[in-house]
Amino acid sequence: MKVLNIPVHTIFKKFLVLVFFAFNAQLFAQDSTPAIFKVENGKTIILSTQSANPKPIKIHQKTYSWIPHPLDKSQKIAILSIPYRTPISTITLENGTLIEVIAGNYTKEQIQANPNKVKPNPKNQERIKREREEANKIYSNYNQKRLWDSAFIYPMQSVITSPFGSARVFNNELKSYHSGTDFRAKIGTEIYASNRGKVVISKNRFLAGGSVVLDHGEGLFSMYYHCSEIKVQVGQIVEKGDLIALSGATGRVSGPHLHFGILVRGAQVDPLDFITQANALFTNP
Repeated sequence: MKVLNIPVHTIFKKFLVLVFFAFNAQLFAQDSTPAIFKVENGKTIILSTQSANPKPIKIHQKTYSWIPHPLDKSQKIAILSIPYRTPISTITLENGTLIEVIAGNYTKEQIQANPNKVKPNPKNQERIKREREEANKIYSNYNQKRLWDSAFIYPMQSVITSPFGSARVFNNELKSYHSGTDFRAKIGTEIYASNRGKVVISKNRFLAGGSVVLDHGEGLFSMYYHCSEIKVQVGQIVEKGDLIALSGATGRVSGPHLHFGILVRGAQVDPLDFITQANALFTNP
């Protein structure tokens, strides 16, 4: 079987980054041996094909459409998000390609935070629920058009204090997994848009604190949490590298930092892994 790009493993910021670019669907039919790709839970796979009319990909009741390659008009890509809680399993695509979901080597973190944020009262629980529902509604009504047209950048250059996927033990009680990557940032550090997008959330929230969320189109969002000051408004189009906020210590935190996240088609994925894969589209068309 001929592949457009061979899957490779690289080490990035001390944790595994898997970069996969898949098959030419037309050539696949000529080879009975299925392509096999391995991916950690919480990561992303970007498949590519030169087929003119490839079928949408269905995984666990979710359908992924093929979209234009950002540079190569002869190719289409499909960005597949593998949710963190996906069980260890093998997913078979319609053309026989196998995706093996393996366990990520995620760590456990002990965090001491304000007890009121860890065990919110009924009023704040209702607020959390309302804010979650508001966000989910936004994520399910994303811009169908692509707003990004170049490689992604980090929102700041700083030390990573907490990688994606760590089990979060708040005040000695397991609460969640880390759905983003934390950058060390004293209060007031400038935060920049990772790519061109539309501001869809710009407000203070109970858990995330000062929050900015950008819709980049095609089901892709970037999140910037715990900000001390927000510089943009809902509905505004920002360009890559625009100043959008200042870092802070708002929401459920143990100290000042920036929480940076990426959501693909409703699933939080490792943001640095996603950036590595998305940016490869611009170097390996």
